[in-house]
This record gives sequence, C-alpha cells and structure tokens, in this order.
Amino acid sequence: MSRPTGYLRAVEARPAERPNLAGSTLFVISATLGSALLGFLREVVNARYYGTRWEMDTFLAAATIPTILFGVFNGALVSALVPTFSYYLAHDREEEAWRLANTILNGLFLVLTACAILGYVFAPVFVPIVAHGFPAPQMGVAVHMTRWLMPSIVAVSLAGVVSALLNAYHRFRAASLVGIAINLVTIGTVILMYHKYGIFALVLGTTLGLVAQLLVQLPSLIAIGKYRMIIDLHHPGLRRVWMFLGPIIVGSAAGQAALFFDRYFASTLTPGYIAGMNYASKLVNFPQQVFGAAIATVIFPALASSFAHANRAGIRRDLTIGLRMVNLITIPSMFVLIMLAYPIVQTLFERGTFQASATQLTAGLLPWGAIGLVALAANVVLTRSCFACGQISWTVAISIFTVMINVILSLVWLPTLGAIGLLLANSISQSIQAVMLVVLVWWVVRGIDWRPLLISTVKVLFCSAVMVATLHWIQALGVNPPTMVARAWFLFGELSIAAAAFIAAARIVNVQELSLAFALIVQKFARALPSPPENREAPIA
Repeated sequence: MSRPTGYLRAVEARPAERPNLAGSTLFVISATLGSALLGFLREVVNARYYGTRWEMDTFLAAATIPTILFGVFNGALVSALVPTFSYYLAHDREEEAWRLANTILNGLFLVLTACAILGYVFAPVFVPIVAHGFPAPQMGVAVHMTRWLMPSIVAVSLAGVVSALLNAYHRFRAASLVGIAINLVTIGTVILMYHKYGIFALVLGTTLGLVAQLLVQLPSLIAIGKYRMIIDLHHPGLRRVWMFLGPIIVGSAAGQAALFFDRYFASTLTPGYIAGMNYASKLVNFPQQVFGAAIATVIFPALASSFAHANRAGIRRDLTIGLRMVNLITIPSMFVLIMLAYPIVQTLFERGTFQASATQLTAGLLPWGAIGLVALAANVVLTRSCFACGQISWTVAISIFTVMINVILSLVWLPTLGAIGLLLANSISQSIQAVMLVVLVWWVVRGIDWRPLLISTVKVLFCSAVMVATLHWIQALGVNPPTMVARAWFLFGELSIAAAAFIAAARIVNVQELSLAFALIVQKFARALPSPPENREAPIA
C-alpha cells in the first residue's frame, strides 16, 4: 500500500515553506555519531561489569518482551502516522493534524499503560516462553527484571511518536538527542550503582534511560504549543492511519519474531551465549546503523518522488547508487570483522568481568554474524525502496517468509553448531531476503541497472582483497602487544593501514562511490558552517 501521491506532491510543491536546515545539520550529525559511540561505550561498560555471566543472559531475556512490544507497535504506529500527519500539514490543516496526533498520543498512553500493567501481572507466564531453557532460580530473576522494565514501554513508545512529530516540524535537534540520553543515563547508573545493586543497576539504568528519551523532547513539544488532552475517535485521519498500520504491524512483528526465536533457542545453551551473541551482534550492526540506515534515509525521499512521478529510470538510478554505497562500506567492514574478530573483541570488551573465556566465546561467534552484514545493510535500503514503490504487502510477506527460513535453519543447526548455527541462520536468511527484495524491485521498476552495480561490486571486492592481504602481512609479523593500551594502539594502527590500503586501491581502480562519499561528507559539513552574515537565515530549534 503506497503513500498517498497527493501528500508527496503537496510536500514537494512547498519548498519555500521549509525551514533552513543548515543551522541544525552539524548538530544532528554530531548527535547521531555521538549516540552511536556512546551506545558502543555502553556495551563496553556492560561487558566490564557483567561480561557473559548468567545475569547478563537473564537481563537480555527479560528485555525481550518489552523490546518486542515497543518494536512492533511503536515502529508501525510512527510509520503509519507520519504520512497522514504530514499530509494535513502540507494542506494547511494544522489543527486537524494535531487533533489526530493528540488522539494517537493519548490513546497510545492508555493502551500501553494497560499493556504495562498486564505485562507486570502476567510476567510469570510470558517470560518462560522466551527463556524456557533457564533453571527455576534464573527464571525467577528474569520475571523480576521484566516487571521492572515493563513501565518503560510507555515512555519509550511515546518518545518515538514525539520524535516523528518533531521531525515533521523540522525540529531535529531534540529528537537527535534521544540516543545520547539513554546511553548516558544507562552508563552513569551502572557505574554509580553496580556495587550496590549488581545486575539490577543495568535494569534501573535502562528504565531511567528510556524515560529520559521522552523527557529530553518534551520542551520542544511544549514549545510548539499544540498538545491537548483529547481523544477523537471520529477523526477521519484515523482511518488513513489504520490503512497503513495493518501490514506494517505484521512486518514489524515478523522482524521482532527473529529476536524472540534467537533468545528462545539460545536460552537452552550454556550460560553466556545469549550475552556473547548480543555483543557480536552489536559489532556487526554498528556499520549498518551508522552507514546503511543513513544511506536508506537519504535515498528514500528521492525514491518516493520518482515513484510518484512514474519515473522508473530515477528509481533504478537511486537504488543502484544506494546499493553501491552500501557495498563500499559493508564489504570491507565484513572482512575486517572476520579477520580481526579476536583483537577487536579483546580490545573493546576484555576487562573486569569480561575475561579471556568471554573473549573467546564472542570472537568465535562474530565472523558468523559478520558474513550477513552486506545483506543486512542492503535490506534496509531495499525495504525502503519497496515501501517507496508502494509494495508494503509483498515486502511484509518476504519478511515473514525469511523469518520462517531462519527458524527452520536454527532448528536444524542448533543441536550441532549451537550459537554459531543461530548466527549462521540469521546471515543466510538475511541474504535470502535481500535476493527476494531485489527481485521484487526488479519486477516493480522493470529492471535494475546491473552493469554499474556489478562493476562497482567487483572493484570493491578487489580493494577488499588488497586490504585483506595487507592485514595478513601485518599479522605475519607476529606482534603481540603486552598491555591493553598497547593492544588498542596496535589495533588502531592495523585498521588505519588497512583503510589506507583500501583507499589507495580504490583510487587506482577508480571506485567512484569513494569520491562520492567524500564529496557528500564535505558537502554536509560545508552546509553546516555558518553562512556569511548578509545571507544568514534564522536558525531553527
């Protein structure tokens, strides 16, 4: 089901009314990067204090139910609300837009409060479904943790909707701070309260951090001055929201089902594997979250505009550029994560409770998740492309099918491969999903620009081979730094030399995406610099 073309054209027709974003660009870039780095630091702190002990496994299992509830309903609701809300704004019907938004916000608060209460009461029923392999004492701790976490779904879901509304008003700064808020609060709470509360310091920090995501945005929401405590069930926009909501909820649920089954199967393994899989997944997801999602965000408006104007050539061009940029980042990242799995895990995590055995466990899992990195990032771009082309139902069906493949492969490989089998199943199912989405896009736009995509991929693979050979040469030197600081500096040197080798090879074979990436970075920061006084426009909030 496609986004209304009237909305697209109305938005495109009013460029003069869009605020100047230059004053916020650098802030948003810095906040996004800061959030990613703090998120990584949060994992380092968690590894320092909790390692891969059974308590960390228990926390991750306990967080599964709140995470699924948030992931399914909030993500779907935001995706359904924003097009309708923006449609009203584009047609100068601001009061109707906010009457709809207030109805959603207030209704969501009531529904999620009820869900939180039910989750608290029935936690002893739900938690054993996720963590069926836990012994009784550990199960009791997981139930207690889940009850602590359930109220946070109210705050974090409302925070997601508020972020979407602020972005519709081009107030990006407050929304960009939500990641920094949760990471800072969680890190601070764990460091200050670990010795008194143990693993429950992480539970408390996570809950407070999720609440902080809402609090940092409230001043900007209040400044708009449109919030009202009303629920209008007869608002015509609700029907439009429901039209979007159904298939998106199904798709979101399919995505969250993969997380559920991972935790379900991993709970039957030796203690520590849930935590080890989590740390490995964080490392794999980092390049995708920083670059893959950013690329998808940039090309989505162009794809939607091309589809609205039946410009198939434009869709093929933009999609091809997006996939080429994804390959440029994720293919070398995949090889780095595979080759340097042990030193990366050791340097980032091995301290405190995270001992050498935990490093061995996590580093052994990392390569099996890394082989799915290219498909993981490509799927973000391909999914956005399918949505932009109005293929929501088919995209959801593909997502459901690949989850089924994931579950089947997990069941087959779990008895013999253990946690490696779970990560391998994830990687293969992601790859199958990418192939199916490519076929779907090819069918919708009557072709894909294969030649430039294949040429670019071959060039990136060649540059990655040069990088891999360079890393092999460095490793053949047999350097074994004696201290943590020395290991960190040596790893930094390895990565720097590998990056230099990749860039040099890319220059030789003329990888155009590299020049484009540098140009985009320069353009972003140039736009973020203050304009000359005579041309400067008023900054936005």
